[in-house]
Amino acid sequence: MRTPRLPFPQHGLSLIELMVALVIGLLTTLVIMQVFTVFEGQKRATTGAADAQTSDNIALYLIARDLQMAGYGLLTTTNFNPYTCNPAPTWDDDNNAGTARVTFNLSPATIVDGGAGAGASDSLTVAYGSSVMAGVPNVISALVGTTATLGNAPGNNFACRVNDVALIINGTNCTVSRITGPTDIATPAVASAPPNTTSVILNDITGVGIGSYLACLGSWTETSYTVAGGNLTANGAPVVAGIVALKAQYGISATASSNTVTARVSASVAPWNAPTAAERDRIKALRVAVVARSANYERDTVSSACSSTTDPAPTGVCAWAGSADSPAPTLNRRLRPRAFARR
Repeated sequence: MRTPRLPFPQHGLSLIELMVALVIGLLTTLVIMQVFTVFEGQKRATTGAADAQTSDNIALYLIARDLQMAGYGLLTTTNFNPYTCNPAPTWDDDNNAGTARVTFNLSPATIVDGGAGAGASDSLTVAYGSSVMAGVPNVISALVGTTATLGNAPGNNFACRVNDVALIINGTNCTVSRITGPTDIATPAVASAPPNTTSVILNDITGVGIGSYLACLGSWTETSYTVAGGNLTANGAPVVAGIVALKAQYGISATASSNTVTARVSASVAPWNAPTAAERDRIKALRVAVVARSANYERDTVSSACSSTTDPAPTGVCAWAGSADSPAPTLNRRLRPRAFARR
């Protein structure tokens, strides 16, 4: 007799087991995605904060670099005081006779208050020259046409160069001109016959006379910093992204002869919204705060509003610590993004 052959045993998954496996797989995927989402959010926050801090540092570096040069070339001597010019001189700022002359800015640094409303920022204008002689003034001993001889015999043009901006002062009357010659002080220099290194040729001699004092300022740079469209701008051109506020204050002394800062004042109050020459001499320092903000909005509030503008130890996004006599500027910003204030 033949023994019947039994079929091989069969193994597999039932529908219930398959559904349980799918549920476990979905839960595992959900946990992984949750961890990935949290990690990615922390990564964005960290990267955004780092970018904001970098933008802050770059913005302050650019402003500080110009402030260190503020007023260079505007020396004050017994017979030469640029800050007493009345009225302020005008000049051909673009070296184009066909365009209107503009007022020459004799303030090393000027703050224009932007108010305290939401998003309000101050603007800061810094002006300076580039003369290798730091704008040392020299007397005009002779004037023939537009050619001015500088200094008494043997004379010295004090490193004036062609295309330099020249400030000429006679008492309180001031003129701003450009050096157009001689060729001996051009770049490259072309010696004249006889050589001329004691005279300069001016493109404007209005109000200039013998006995006036002339200072060559070199090339004149005037840069206005402000905030627009989430960028720090210099003369209207964006230079640093992610900047949302700029605030500045003057540090003033009790008297013009003192270099000790006794108070910090905003340009929103008189007389510092339009300081006179005497008040301008009391300005000894500037204090600047720049606020940078991450482009990534946080779900929760991560930066609190400034707690006080007069507290010596405020909390939140504040320009700096203030006092009752020297309140700090108000930084009125939306705070859901991560914001940083640098001073």
